[in-house]
Order: sequence, then structure tokens, then C-alpha cells
Amino acid sequence: MSEWIEVGRLEDIPRLGARVVRRPGRDIAVFRSAADEIFALEDRCPHKGGPLSQGIVHGCRVTCPLHNMVIELETGAAVAPDEGVVSKVPIKMENGRIFLQVETMIESAIARKAGGSEQNSASRKRGRTHVKAHRRARRS
Repeated sequence: MSEWIEVGRLEDIPRLGARVVRRPGRDIAVFRSAADEIFALEDRCPHKGGPLSQGIVHGCRVTCPLHNMVIELETGAAVAPDEGVVSKVPIKMENGRIFLQVETMIESAIARKAGGSEQNSASRKRGRTHVKAHRRARRS
């Protein structure tokens, strides 16, 4: 059974701004558009893990503050030519109060831990290989 938790009010978030909701396992960025639409995504850019909540909101998109990757707030998908997807979190607003769906956040965090460990391991290995090759090239 899913449970909705109240995380604040619409006026707590500036237009074209964001706030962070701290949850076990991951932080959630709650965004507000100029038209008072609200969106919730994991607060982690798919490129290098930058905090999307600190990015620039424009229209229904946010630009990562680290490397300018643009993410669609509605889908969590990166805008071409970039690639990647950020996890969406169900969000709703009732009478100006903002709610996030808790069960989905917990299940998603568990799924990420289970499925992400192999991918993270492979990424770390590639990174070490790149560093070793770079060191060898510098010695020559």
C-alpha cells in the first residue's frame, strides 16, 4: 500500500526553484515551475551525480549545476544529445500542500541498490583502467 507524506507547501518553493526532501537512501528534489507545476526527481544528475536541486529551473526543465546537463522535469530524461534518466517520484498537490508517495521511494531505493551494484562496479573498473592508462602515458 502506498502512503503519501506531506513535505511542504507550494509557497515554500520559489517559482523556478527547488527544495530537497531528505529520505533514507536518497534525497528527492521537489521543483516548482513558473506556472506553479510541481515535479519530484531524485536529487542526482545521471551524468556525475550533481545536485539537481541546485540547478537552474527553466520551463519544465532543470540544468545540472556541474556540467550543464538538461533534464526534463516531467520524465526525468536527459535532453538530447545527452543521455540518462533520473528516477521520478510520484508527487501531488492538494490545497497548496505537497505530498510525495513514500512506498515508491523506498522500493526504488531498494531496486537501485540491487541492480546498481554490478553497474557501479563496472564503472569503477573502467575508471581505474582509464587512470592507469593516463599514468602510463604521462611517464612516457
